[in-house]
Amino acid sequence: MLDLLIGEFKRTWIQTLRYPSEVIGGVVILTSVFYGIFLSTQYMAGSVSTFGNRLDTVVIGYIIWSLVLYIVNDIATNLQMEARTGTLEQVFLSPFGAPRVFFARAVASLTLRLLLILVVLAIIIAITGSQIAFPPVLLLPLTTLLLGAYGLAFLIGSLALVLKNVQQLLSLFQFFLFFLLAAPTENWTGPVRMVINLMPVLPSTGLLRDLMARELPLDWQGWAIALFNGLFYFAIGTILFRWAEGRAKQQGSLGSY
Repeated sequence: MLDLLIGEFKRTWIQTLRYPSEVIGGVVILTSVFYGIFLSTQYMAGSVSTFGNRLDTVVIGYIIWSLVLYIVNDIATNLQMEARTGTLEQVFLSPFGAPRVFFARAVASLTLRLLLILVVLAIIIAITGSQIAFPPVLLLPLTTLLLGAYGLAFLIGSLALVLKNVQQLLSLFQFFLFFLLAAPTENWTGPVRMVINLMPVLPSTGLLRDLMARELPLDWQGWAIALFNGLFYFAIGTILFRWAEGRAKQQGSLGSY
């Protein structure tokens, strides 16, 4: 498994060095989209000073949305690219197994994406003057967030294996994610709170906003819920991916598009 991770790291960084415009374009697009949202909100709501910590929560929500969206799209996009180029069967014939290959590839690309996200976050903070805290304990809810996001990635990837083309589904899903991650769901109470705890990545998102925007201590009970949530969706995603792999092989449509 270590050899696989090293190989995927090399592959990711070679592609990045050969196509640096993709990275630069990603930084420009993510920053421009948020700046457009920021200017529109500032025009409607007044000066930044009236936002309070709402600005920080919006910034964190946008950054989390960008990260989760990239992870969710990663496996499905790779599957469709491999199918178009005719190399998908080679991936599934790997002695490591397709789920391990795609997971290692996703982890390798995540390192690059985290660097990109940090650059975008630094630019946004400089533009907006947002005051965001970075306590070391935020690594705990970040880990649970990544678990849930990779679970969703394998879930969407399983659909890509069976249906082949899921571009419209991905487009619809990104707006659904934006609504969920932008809303302050951590402040909702009552029966809705139970529903939120069952939704993917939402418990982790609320903890990150509490830690980074409101500078509250980590809610360990909330983190336990977020950990269970992340592990549950990761397990469901990998199980469905295995089922979709068997289904595609049974139909003889693994290498076709």
